[in-house]
Amino acid sequence: MTNRRLSVLFFLVQFVIGTDTFLVSPLLPTLTHYYQISTSISGFIVSAYALGYMLSALIAGPISDHYDRKRILVIGLLLFTLATASCGLANQFPIMILTRFLAGVAGALAGPQIWAAIPLLFPKEQVIKVIGYATSGLAVAQIIGVPLGSYLAAWSWRFPFFFVGAIALLLTILVFQTMPSLNRDKKPARSTNIYSQVSHNKPVLKLLLSYLLFQTANFCGFAFIGTWFAKSYGLSVASIGSLVLIIGAGQFIGSLISSRLVDQLTLPYAFLLEFLLFIGGYLVLPFASKAIIATLILTFIYLIGGAIFPLFMSTLQAKAGNARGTIAALSNAAMYLGEAISGCIGGLLIKVFPGFYGIALFTVVGVALAMGLYAQQGYFTKTKSEPHHSKTN
Repeated sequence: MTNRRLSVLFFLVQFVIGTDTFLVSPLLPTLTHYYQISTSISGFIVSAYALGYMLSALIAGPISDHYDRKRILVIGLLLFTLATASCGLANQFPIMILTRFLAGVAGALAGPQIWAAIPLLFPKEQVIKVIGYATSGLAVAQIIGVPLGSYLAAWSWRFPFFFVGAIALLLTILVFQTMPSLNRDKKPARSTNIYSQVSHNKPVLKLLLSYLLFQTANFCGFAFIGTWFAKSYGLSVASIGSLVLIIGAGQFIGSLISSRLVDQLTLPYAFLLEFLLFIGGYLVLPFASKAIIATLILTFIYLIGGAIFPLFMSTLQAKAGNARGTIAALSNAAMYLGEAISGCIGGLLIKVFPGFYGIALFTVVGVALAMGLYAQQGYFTKTKSEPHHSKTN
């Protein structure tokens, strides 16, 4: 029963952090008008969160590896509550930028603790399944974050921030009451020592590079779906939003079935198959003649994407040793860096190449390179050891 409660709790923590990321998108037009700023500058509200997350992750990871993970998670969620609620009080644009930056800092303090704690709290055979549950929290946030922000903003643009802050406060209390302490007996070490260890761990560096390549390719595809649908199929914003909800549902389902695929196929074959299906989906996607066909293909692609994410996290954590928090933080930082890179590259590709051909090709190449790094380390053969579990703190 305790493990089930923790699984639900980890799902909710990732959901609320993910929701805070996505709910800002529909508020940008309102905030642009409220602060009397240009549309191009309004994008800094989104960038501030990502920047805060990336910078904080580099510090938060080593700290969590030598202090009680529960305490770090509670502190991160409490700061996340305060920062997010403060966004709703920001009457000036610079204050909004600051509070979004602080929300990103707090998110990086809290989020990676989930990935690092799961291998320590659950038996080996449950690790991928529970990581899938936590991943589904992010997937659900991606599905409903935008419409939830729009709905709550019907009262006021401030209300979504207050709402998410209130939920985060409730989760802070639940984590404090439910989650056991971890790393209590470890002596603190300097973060430079941790990064020195990671820098000499070539397998981990290759896995992090693979994850960066995959997420850069993945976000490049996802970020410009709406632009493609509008340009090639002439769809309205409302229609695009409805189709994206369907695509997001595919990712949610994929995160839930990830462990079942591993049970049926074994980790090496499940990982290889998911890589190949993801690439195959993008190879046929640009040839979709209708929006509904493109939506079905994308739903399948992101179902596979939802299934493969827990495998990335489990393999990274299996190689992390005593640096679980650092590796989890670095993987999240790699994800946000990939998102930033993809935005620059994808904008150019969608402009230069017709339809979705340029972005699809870029995505295929990026994922193929990521798969190659995993193949180089033998992850697609049965002789490769599966992620292990340690019951020690």
